[in-house]
Amino acid sequence: MAEANEIVFLPLGGVGEIGMNLGLYGYGPEDDRTWLVVDVGVTFAGPELPGIDLVLPDISFLESEKNRIAGIVITHAHEDHYGGLVHLWPLLRAPVYATPFTAGLIEAKVEGEPGAEEIPVTVVQQGQRLNIGPFDVEFVAMSHSIPEPCALALRFKEGMVLHTGDWKIDLKPGLGLPIDLKRLEELGQEGVTALVCDSTNAYREGFSPSESDVAAELTRILKEAKHRVAVTTFSSNVARIRAVAEAAAAADRNLVVVGRSMRRVIEVAGELGYLDDLPPFLDEDSYGFLPREKTVLLCTGSQGEERAALARIAAGEHRNIALTKGDMVIFSARTIPGNEKEVGAVVNGLAQTGVQIVTDRDALVHVSGHPRRGELAELYKLVQPKVVVPVHGEPFHLAAHGAFAQSQGIRSVVIAGNGDIIRLFPGKAEVIDEAPFGLTVVDGNVMGDPEVTGVKERRKLAFAGALVVSVVMNRTGDLMDDPGVALFGIPETDTEGDPMDEIVRKAVTGAISGIPKARRKDSDLVSEAVRRAARASVTSVWGKKTLCKVLVTRV
Repeated sequence: MAEANEIVFLPLGGVGEIGMNLGLYGYGPEDDRTWLVVDVGVTFAGPELPGIDLVLPDISFLESEKNRIAGIVITHAHEDHYGGLVHLWPLLRAPVYATPFTAGLIEAKVEGEPGAEEIPVTVVQQGQRLNIGPFDVEFVAMSHSIPEPCALALRFKEGMVLHTGDWKIDLKPGLGLPIDLKRLEELGQEGVTALVCDSTNAYREGFSPSESDVAAELTRILKEAKHRVAVTTFSSNVARIRAVAEAAAAADRNLVVVGRSMRRVIEVAGELGYLDDLPPFLDEDSYGFLPREKTVLLCTGSQGEERAALARIAAGEHRNIALTKGDMVIFSARTIPGNEKEVGAVVNGLAQTGVQIVTDRDALVHVSGHPRRGELAELYKLVQPKVVVPVHGEPFHLAAHGAFAQSQGIRSVVIAGNGDIIRLFPGKAEVIDEAPFGLTVVDGNVMGDPEVTGVKERRKLAFAGALVVSVVMNRTGDLMDDPGVALFGIPETDTEGDPMDEIVRKAVTGAISGIPKARRKDSDLVSEAVRRAARASVTSVWGKKTLCKVLVTRV
């Protein structure tokens, strides 16, 4: 008797964390599943990963199953959902499906990444339904802070899964299609077995305000402002870009775009008609010729990124742009947790210049793209799921979502984490197995396990510096010269003012003289003795255990 088909969900990123989303849906018996990949996102390194450029999900499990991958579907073009594709697709080479805007940004990202391989994308439309291997996939129009976000309705003869992606209920999203509540209700009537759903704002009551509310507030502020106004937002938020452009026009102001990523998104959105019927977007070379009271800047850098436009403006280092006392900067974006210090540095730099700062604490200049509890409850009523799996959130968000779902009458809620294989149906929804998961990092031109890239030693370097000792000996074990000592990030002297390199040199010489001459021919033995002595000499003076490398040369 053939083993029954199961529908399983396996997150490799984005569950138990916000960012780096990568989910797998498996269909078939346990030993013969076909996989559909949903999203391939990135996150950005914190201080625990010094020097790392990007953090990606570990896809070793997927690589072992690459011949069973039916396709890769990208729900929308935020970095935490599509940013890893350029790095990971060459390892999988599965067909990719995305809407026109997302496909355009994938192409632009490939073009902007030196040496990146072209990624062929099958372009689909919101509302379209197609077969990807054994997966019957419908792309359902949702609302989010980016054009063309999609939920995925995955149909099987055993039942239906609705994967929401990132979403909110916004009937006036500023551009593109609003969330298709009618279609969601029809799916509910057809029968949604499992709902895999965004948890980001599951602890917040009520409904998220609309993008149209932000547009009205931006128009009011720009009309009332007396001098220059700069607006910074996520470059991917095309509705917000359009709202700023319309507000600038309503206030009889010129709009200047500052920042490469913002310009890139504007080009893609413009090609698709999302920015039609707007005055021209001016480049930053026009800035110096515009009247102060007739200017609006649209800048990258809402997260305090060091090389983004706003950070350079705040530091007085931008080639073309300067703000002066009485100008205004609007932060039309939330600060992502972990970026508070960088954003604070930009805000303080602007404040020192006398620039007025406006955030969402002061006015409705930003709204979230994720659902609050009122929206979650509305979705439950529409689609009537039997099972809810919270995703896209830290443990706190997942727990809040799970408890709320149960309070709304959802009997089966599965709280899981990355690497958990969750059977959705048939049978009881529960974690049934686990798969390898973890992190892969992009470190310059190298991609791999974080510890292999040298991160472990970089962490030590940040706290205790490094010491290099070079010893030149003849073949009979005599020193040919004083040991060479190089210090990195270590105090130059002790508390008495004695040079640290001389302290180390003396300790090294003493260690070598303490080795019987017959045994000094063993370079490994000499190296370890020198390492121990050099490190101990620094520890005794400084109180910290530094990294130490020893080079022994024979002549």
